[in-house]
Amino acid sequence: MSNTRIERDSMGQLHVPEAALYGAQTQRAVDNFPISHQRMPAQFIRALILAKAAAARANVELEQISEAQGNAIVEAVQILLAADFMEHFPVDIFQTGSGTSSNMNANEVIATLATRVLGEAVNPNDHVNCGQSSNDIIPTTIHVSAALGLHEQLLPALTHLVQVIEHKAEQVHVYVKTGRTHLMDAMPVRMSQVLNGWAQQLKANIGHLHNLQPALQSLAQGGTAVGTGINAHPQFAGLFSQQLSALTNVPFTPGRDLFALIGSQDTAVSVSGQLKATAVSLMKIANDLRWMNSGPLAGLGEIELEALQPGSSIMPGKVNPVIPEATAMVAAQVIGNDTVITIAGQSGNFELNVMLPVIAQNLLSSIELLANSSRLLADKAIASFKVNDAKLKEALSRNPILVTALNPIIGYQKAAEIAKAAYQQGRPVIDVALEYTELSRSQLEVLLDPEKLTAGGV
Repeated sequence: MSNTRIERDSMGQLHVPEAALYGAQTQRAVDNFPISHQRMPAQFIRALILAKAAAARANVELEQISEAQGNAIVEAVQILLAADFMEHFPVDIFQTGSGTSSNMNANEVIATLATRVLGEAVNPNDHVNCGQSSNDIIPTTIHVSAALGLHEQLLPALTHLVQVIEHKAEQVHVYVKTGRTHLMDAMPVRMSQVLNGWAQQLKANIGHLHNLQPALQSLAQGGTAVGTGINAHPQFAGLFSQQLSALTNVPFTPGRDLFALIGSQDTAVSVSGQLKATAVSLMKIANDLRWMNSGPLAGLGEIELEALQPGSSIMPGKVNPVIPEATAMVAAQVIGNDTVITIAGQSGNFELNVMLPVIAQNLLSSIELLANSSRLLADKAIASFKVNDAKLKEALSRNPILVTALNPIIGYQKAAEIAKAAYQQGRPVIDVALEYTELSRSQLEVLLDPEKLTAGGV
């Protein structure tokens, strides 16, 4: 075959593209899994490459490989990270459940580059993979890539969203709107109360994600094939975590029980569950924005979202709430990703979970989607929306539910009569209450003042 070379592994020989940095085992995976044509996420590959550098440094210190070999491996990793490394990692997501194909892909690519650096052979199994098994390095990489995703992407994005919401809440505090329960008119609320409710939802999610970080930063590395640590130096796990922490500026530690971290993916399932909860919060916020923006004439029309693009190919002048809609779709996808991770988490058969690649893909996808949509929601929806005060006041003036404030004075039944009459007659509740009670207009104006009613109490 033209433009190929012959590579060999324990199963024999086969053709590999001439320019490819990978070898026979990667090529077998490419041939065996033409399924989705989707590669493992770049965040995962980056974490895997960094893990190989940390392993090399630890193995040099423990005299498991030579200093020259270790330095060559580290330099190979630096070469990869400085370029578009994904072209060298073609293995499909849907591969062997341990992720062995992706592990060997990294081992082969790094070994090829390290050999060029050193000028003598660096072996993918004996040197790059020294002290490791796919069965501990892939679970480790899931934790590392997700931990970095939280630290670098999602938590900063959610924090930014909270800050934007709280700033907007200060700006819109003066506005009072009709509250709604069951989508029906309810007692008035301040616009700031609505937004601060959103902020508190997100702060709770941020807190829960922070609480999961220690478990996520606890690694399976050192357990090798089944958790016993066969072929790994007794100090390898500790030194590996130290070196990885130095490379990433995120503190990683060896797991307390490596059998649990290799045989299960409970931490990934927990993190995914919290990502799902975050998605649910974003869905609520996105839908509140859509409802408040609805109209502008036949809907609520309480706010006007920033106009970002034409909303119709046939209806001129139509503008749609595209950022909240995109956010809602992200939330739906993250909820779906969580279902996949939940099912995959059940596939911890004896000493190994065998759905690791799809767990990695869905976990990292959720983190990235939530991070990106959170920033868009903050900057292109919440920060820039305008309040339609006239519409708010019009709805408030016609809201019979304000009569709830009269319950302590006239009783529930009498108040219900007033509300029903106001609905039926289409009149302001204050006018009807003036007829049905002995209260003066000045008294009713005080009792039914929407701004005062947002403070609660009696």
